[in-house]
Amino acid sequence: MIKKLGWTLKDIIVLCVLGVAFGALCLGGITIWAFANAAFGPIGLDIVYGIWFTASITGAYIIRKPGVALGTELMAALGEVILGTPSGIMVFVGAAIQGLGCEAVFAATGWKRYSTPILVLAGMGASITSFIYNYFAYGYSKFTLVMLVTMLAVRLLSGAVLSGLLGKWIGDGLAATGALSSFPLGREKAKKRVNV
Repeated sequence: MIKKLGWTLKDIIVLCVLGVAFGALCLGGITIWAFANAAFGPIGLDIVYGIWFTASITGAYIIRKPGVALGTELMAALGEVILGTPSGIMVFVGAAIQGLGCEAVFAATGWKRYSTPILVLAGMGASITSFIYNYFAYGYSKFTLVMLVTMLAVRLLSGAVLSGLLGKWIGDGLAATGALSSFPLGREKAKKRVNV
C-alpha cells in the first residue's frame, strides 16, 4: 500500500512528526473552542473548527503525495489520544472524515497542484465533510435552516483561513529554515530563490 502511494521512509517519518505535533495543536483547540462556545454559542465551534484540519493541509503541502492529507490527520488524532483528548478514540472517526475532505480536493488535481487556492479549497473540503458528519452524529437537525447555513458558512471560512492559509504559512515557514530541502515544497522554494 505504502509503495503504491509512492511514499518513502522519510515521508512517513515527517508525516508522523507533523501529525503528533499537530495533535498538540488540536488538543489546545479544545480550550479555544470552549471560550468561543461561551462567547458565541453553537457557532463558536465553527469559528475555530479549521484548527483541526491544519495537519492535513500542512502535511500535503510539504510532501505532495496521495494519502498524505488523510495520513497526517490520522497521526494528529493519534497525538491527541496520546496527550489525553477528552474525545477518546472517536477522534479517529472525525480525523478520517476531515482528512478525506482535504484529500478529495488534492485528488481532484491528481495530487499535482498545491497553490494557495487549492489549499484553501482543501480546508473548505474538510469543512463540508465534517459538517455533514456533525449534522448526523451530533443532532444538527435541531437547528433552524438559517442557523445551519450560518454555521456552514462560518466553518467554510474557518477551514479556508485556519487550515488553508495557516497550513501554507506553517509549511512556508518550515521550508524557509532549509529543513525541507528534500521535499517538493523545499525544492520549489529553493528554485524560486535561485530564479530571483
